[in-house]
Amino acid sequence: ERHPSHDESRQTAAMAFAACSLGARYALAAPPLHSGSRNGGVTRRAALSGARRRGGGGGVTPLLTRAAALPLNERVIDDLAPFAIPRSVAFEEGNGGMPKVVLTHKNGSRAEVYLYGACVTSWVQPSGDEVLYVRPDAVWDRSKPISGGVPICFPQFGPGPMKQHGFARELDWKVIGTSADPNPDDPEPSVMFKLRDTEYTRSMWDHKFEATFEVTLRSSKLMMELCVRNPPGAKKPKPLDFTASLHAYVEVTDASSPGVFVRGLAGKTYLDKAVDPRTPPPFTRAGDVTFGAGLVDQMYLGTEAEAMLHVGSGAAVSVENTAGWADTVVWNPGPGGLPGVAADTWKRFVCVESAVVGTPVVLQPEEVWRGGGNLT
Repeated sequence: ERHPSHDESRQTAAMAFAACSLGARYALAAPPLHSGSRNGGVTRRAALSGARRRGGGGGVTPLLTRAAALPLNERVIDDLAPFAIPRSVAFEEGNGGMPKVVLTHKNGSRAEVYLYGACVTSWVQPSGDEVLYVRPDAVWDRSKPISGGVPICFPQFGPGPMKQHGFARELDWKVIGTSADPNPDDPEPSVMFKLRDTEYTRSMWDHKFEATFEVTLRSSKLMMELCVRNPPGAKKPKPLDFTASLHAYVEVTDASSPGVFVRGLAGKTYLDKAVDPRTPPPFTRAGDVTFGAGLVDQMYLGTEAEAMLHVGSGAAVSVENTAGWADTVVWNPGPGGLPGVAADTWKRFVCVESAVVGTPVVLQPEEVWRGGGNLT
């Protein structure tokens, strides 16, 4: 079935990142909703608000005719219905009624991603074990970024000229595609989001930009890919520069125990923000990174492709930097580092982040940067 064409901006959204996204997964050449079988898989693509879809009588009716009277969050979920893929991709109300995407794998694993901040808040393995951690002080009303899961820090990591960690984690991203293509045999549900500059973002960071974020649930890993483009069309084209990270909170048994540590960073230079958050001094890591003595806030530069967080149960979570992410950040607030929550909250998680922080990315007009990473 082919639905009516959408406005030009949706066509741009559908095609802008063919160069850096997993092109075979999406029908990037067809901006309208397209449902079809490709090696047994399904790809769906549609516009959001303002789109039109077929009514029951075969005519064309405005999408918001029925939805206009619904509360905002319900209306957003209703608008996203064309993106849903049975048994693979669903849209639901999450905490605070905020819209979220639920990806479900054939093996029973699940992931949840909120449109607000495009924040992954859950990755549950087939065993039922949760990998990620959301802090008890997280709020679900868009008044602040979601505290936990995998917030996207962009276009600034840490403190700087704009607000802490930039603005990407406190804005609603738009869904521009979903997929459940088999690779090679089982459906691998995926969702792609888009964010672009607005008057609000330009008030903090005076650049035109386009960003996509794709989350794919494979049988044994969670794949995340952030792409940033310096788009054409500006009256005075100019380079843009940024730092970024995927601020992954991983659940552990007890961060103060000797069984919780990060391995794979020995011999690397790191900048210790616990000493000075704005001008951190360099050190060289000797051995594993351990926790419990105080704040750990360390930016490791030029790291290897993988760091292993041992979570205290005998298991470990691999944080893989597959493209673009040159650095790794490790953070745990330590005792007393999270005022206003239970005293032992700091023991429940460790953050190991795919990052590009040592040297900012610089994009000339029409250039694209791709940052790919996995949790396994």
